[in-house]
Amino acid sequence: MFPTGFVWGAATSAYQIEGALAADGRGRSIWDTFCSQDGRIVGGDTAEIAIDHFNRYREDVKLMADLGLTAYRFSVSWPRIQPDGSGAYNRKGLDFYKRLVDELLSYGIDPWLTLYHWDLPQALEDAGGWPSRDTSKRFADFAATVHAELGDRVRNWSTVNEPWCAAFLGYASGEHAPGRREPAAALRAAHHLNLAHGLAVQAMRAQNPDSLIGGCVNVYPVTAATNSEADQDAARRIDGLQNRFFLDALLKGSYPEDVLADLSHLSDMEFIHDGDLATIAAPIDMLLINYYSRFTVSGAPGGAASAAAAPTDSGSPWIGSEHVGFVNGGRPVTSMGWEVDGSGLLEMLQRLTDEYPRVPLYISENGAAYDDVIGEDGAVHDPERVDYIDAHLRICHTAIESGIPLQGYFAWSLMDNFEWAWGYGKRFGLVYVDYETQARTMKSSALWYADAIRHGGLLGRAQ
Repeated sequence: MFPTGFVWGAATSAYQIEGALAADGRGRSIWDTFCSQDGRIVGGDTAEIAIDHFNRYREDVKLMADLGLTAYRFSVSWPRIQPDGSGAYNRKGLDFYKRLVDELLSYGIDPWLTLYHWDLPQALEDAGGWPSRDTSKRFADFAATVHAELGDRVRNWSTVNEPWCAAFLGYASGEHAPGRREPAAALRAAHHLNLAHGLAVQAMRAQNPDSLIGGCVNVYPVTAATNSEADQDAARRIDGLQNRFFLDALLKGSYPEDVLADLSHLSDMEFIHDGDLATIAAPIDMLLINYYSRFTVSGAPGGAASAAAAPTDSGSPWIGSEHVGFVNGGRPVTSMGWEVDGSGLLEMLQRLTDEYPRVPLYISENGAAYDDVIGEDGAVHDPERVDYIDAHLRICHTAIESGIPLQGYFAWSLMDNFEWAWGYGKRFGLVYVDYETQARTMKSSALWYADAIRHGGLLGRAQ
C-alpha cells in the first residue's frame, strides 16, 4: 500500500497528442519544420492530426476520470500561446488550456503543467534557437504569461522537460528538431535550457510564491561494461553529460569540473555568465524524474553500436565522448530497444537522496513501448507493460519505505501518440489509439493501473 496522498498520474505532451497545428492562430514550431523535411521521421509521419486531443480533450479527460487518476501532467504548446515566441500572446490558444484545466478540475483531477516539452516556436529558432542566450529570456516571459493566466487554478508547475534531449538530440545528433549537428552549439543550448529554467522560476515566484515549481530531468544509471580503465572512464563521461551536468546545476549551483574538462575542446564556456548558476539553482519545490532504462557503456576502440539506435540517420549526442559505445547488458528490452531494469530507478532515487539537497521527488515519466494490437475479443492485452509498471511501482514503494521522499508517479503515456522521430510506430500508451478512426481503447495495463489506484497499492496483476 502506498501512503495516503501519493499522487497517481499519467502524462502526455502537447505536440504528441494535440494535432490542430493551424487552429486558432497557432504559430509554427521547430517540430512542424522538422516533420516537413524528408527522412526526418520514420514513415514520413507528421503530428498534423496526432490523436486529435485538441478537439477530443473532453473525451480524454473522461478517460482519465475512468482510470481514477488523481493528477494529469501535460505540456502547453509555446507556439499555440505565443506564435512567434515573443510579444503579445494568442488569446484563443491560451483559452484552449483554460478549457482543459477547467475540465480536469471538474473531475477532481489535479493539473500538472509543463511549460516546455520541445516545441520551440520556429521564429525563435530562426533567431538562433537554444544556443542563443536570448531564448532563455523569451522563455521566462512565456512562463510568466502562462502562469499569470493559469496560476489561480494550476498549483504544480514544471519548467523544461528533459533539457538533455532538447539540447543534445536537437543540436548535436540532429535526431530531434531542429535537426542541427553542431556540438559546440549543443553545449550552449544545454546551458541556456538550464538558465531558462532558473529565469522561469524567478518569474513565477514573483507572481505567486505559493505555486509549487520544479525542474524535470531524464536520468539513467550508467554501468561500465567491464572494469577496464577505458570502460570506467566511458561510464564517468556519460554519467557526467546525462545526469550530473543537469542535476549539479539544478541542485548544487555548479557544473561538474570533469565534464567541463571533457568539453573544453569545444568551448571556453564564455556563455556561462556570472550569476547564471545561482539563477539555475534557485530553490525548487520538487524534482521531476523521468526514468526508463539503464546505460551500459564501453570506451574500447570501436565500441558496440547503441542498443537503442536512433530511428533515422543521425550523429552522436554524446559531445566530447563520441567514441563511447552502448552495449546490451543482457536484460529484456522493449520495442524501443531499451533494457528493462527497475533496479536502476531505485539506484537513481537513492543517489539523489544521498548526494543532493533533499527535495520532494516525483516520477514524472515511466513506461514502455510494446507492439500492441487489438485482439479478436476487441481488447488490447499488454502483459509486458503491466509487468513493467508493476515492477517500477514496487521499486517506488521500496524507495518510500527506505525514507526517500518520493511522493508520486506518472505513467508514460496516457495514450498512444506521435513518438517524435519514430512517428506512430511505437506505442507507449495505457490507452490504445486507432490512428485511422481515433477510437480509444483501454489496454489491460490501463485496467490494471486503475485497479492499483482504486486500492492505493499493488494487489495483483492483470491476466
